[in-house]
Order: sequence, then structure tokens, then C-alpha cells
Amino acid sequence: MRSVLLLFTLACSLGAQQWRPLFNGKNLDGWEKRGDATWHVMRDGTLVGFKAPRTGFPKEWPLEKKRFDDWLNTQAWLYTVQEFGEFDLELEYWLRGEGNSGVSLRDTSRAQYAITTPADFRRTPSKIGYEIQLNNGYPDPKPTGSIYTFADAKPGAQVDHEWNKLRIESRNESIKVFVNGVQVAEHPGDPARSKTGPIGLQLHDQFSVAMFRNIRIRELTGKR
Repeated sequence: MRSVLLLFTLACSLGAQQWRPLFNGKNLDGWEKRGDATWHVMRDGTLVGFKAPRTGFPKEWPLEKKRFDDWLNTQAWLYTVQEFGEFDLELEYWLRGEGNSGVSLRDTSRAQYAITTPADFRRTPSKIGYEIQLNNGYPDPKPTGSIYTFADAKPGAQVDHEWNKLRIESRNESIKVFVNGVQVAEHPGDPARSKTGPIGLQLHDQFSVAMFRNIRIRELTGKR
């Protein structure tokens, strides 16, 4: 009887840990746009996001540097409607040269303070939840896979200007990041921050172009 119960418990545990698509490859059902950007699903199921650089551009000339920087660094995001606790997330990404993007975890603000002009960089998603950096030659010292403000990634796993695979293992007590199968970062996080929240995809600035595909998630339930 005990063996039958053990097998049943194991089967339930495995059933609760099946991979499922987080993006359906057809439309944005289950996702919420945040900020001024275009998110388009291509015929092959690739999700492409890009900013509209002319939108909101200051009309005065010559243009004060701070005014330009405020406009340039206004972010946009795409968030899941659903919120998640512990999970594994996998996706493939491609960034234009000198591109900057990221994956947000547990950001209860849903980028509320990053999509304004000017952005409030004290309360961006990386300050409220966590942001996993994606960087293709962008002049930022944080390489792809960094847990922004917490742990810099080991460089060299990403292949620039090509599709790459990102895996995030989000647990209550740790966040681990893998790029193309190589673990590049790990950190326990801030115990004061939320353990649950949505998942977000970032367009960092007005010249952002980012593509994503094969986005899937495996939620963990019960004791591990």
C-alpha cells in the first residue's frame, strides 16, 4: 500500500512540473503591454518588440542633453497577466547590435516607474523585483545573464548577433541563470522582496529591438 501511495505522490509531483508554453506563438493573449512600444507576432511564431523612436520626441532644438536622455531611456515592457511563484523559465532571444533587454521576475509594480518620462530609476523592475540582463554589445558593464544589481554574470556563454537560449530557475531561496546551457549567475535575492509576481520582457530604450521565441514555463508546487 505504501508503495502505491508513493507512486501516486510521485506521479502527482511530476504532473505538477510539466513544461507548458507561456507564449502561444499567435497573439498576445495572456500578456499585458506596458509603455509605448509595438509588440508583433511574426508568421513563424516569433515575438518581436520595438520602440517607436519618433513618438514623444521633444520638439525644441537645440535639445538639452537631460531632456534627450529622459526621452531616450524611457522603457517599455510586456508582462504576463498571471503571476508565478517558484518556476523554471526557458526562452530564446535575439537582440539587435548594441541591444539591451531583460527578463523581469516578481516585479509587483509591472514597470510602473520605468515607463514614464523621465523614468524613476530608483523604482525600476530591477529595484522592486529582479531583472535578468540581456545585452548584445550595449555599453553596459552587466553582461547577459546578470541578476541586475545582485550578481554579475560570467561572460562568454552568449553568442552575439544570433539566437541564444536563456533558462531561469526561480526559487524562494535562490535565482539561477543559464545561457546556452552554462550557469552564469546565482544569487539568493533580497529576503524583503516579493516571492511571487509576473514575468516581463523588456525594451530598454527608444532604439530597442528584441525578439523572443519558444517561451515556456514549468511551475513547481509542493515540497521539493
